[in-house]
Amino acid sequence: MKFGIIIFPGTWSDRDCHYAVSNIMGQDAVYIWHRDTNLGDCDCIILPGGFSYGDYLRPGAIARFSPVMDAVKNFADNGKPVIGICNGFQVLCESGLLPGILMQNNHLQYRCQWTNLKTENKSSIFTSKCPADKTLKIPVSHYEGNYYADDNTLKKLEDDGRIAFRYATAGGEITDSASPNGAAHNIAGILNKKGNILGMMPHPERSCENILGSTDGNYIWESIIASL
Repeated sequence: MKFGIIIFPGTWSDRDCHYAVSNIMGQDAVYIWHRDTNLGDCDCIILPGGFSYGDYLRPGAIARFSPVMDAVKNFADNGKPVIGICNGFQVLCESGLLPGILMQNNHLQYRCQWTNLKTENKSSIFTSKCPADKTLKIPVSHYEGNYYADDNTLKKLEDDGRIAFRYATAGGEITDSASPNGAAHNIAGILNKKGNILGMMPHPERSCENILGSTDGNYIWESIIASL
């Protein structure tokens, strides 16, 4: 399959994503500039991490107006998979493709650290290969990863099974101390209503080789590949 990796001014995780899906997973991958309006024959779109437009105003607030985002919306409307990682998650929320927002971490510190993720929805196209009895060791790297939504939205996410991942202990317990940012309900990743868009703050592309400390991010790429 072919992954398309969107690049905004300030994106920096594009090469990491390219390496993970091409060198490690053996799939085709192409870069797509933010001014492009044609996604070509891509099967899955990745919005990678970084600081699009320098995070001026707030993360993702300017990137949402890039010409490529109309193409991404049409791509998603046609049921094709889109994954937004870190800043990509923020862009998806600002674009209205996912509900809620990402606020400053509750401790007002930038955090770059390992986290443990409990997979809450194991039937999505992004999580079908995630082991049922295993927490995923995947790192975060952000200052504004504190997921927030109003109570009604959080209830819908819970009721509809649209919470993909929660921050947890290594044993899978959902505790306040397991969260690196204070996110509501320990949310680390959510799905849209159709289930073909995933936004997550942790970086699966940074856990694709043993030398990095974990290969658990590959379960997400494997799930996407298997779904197509």
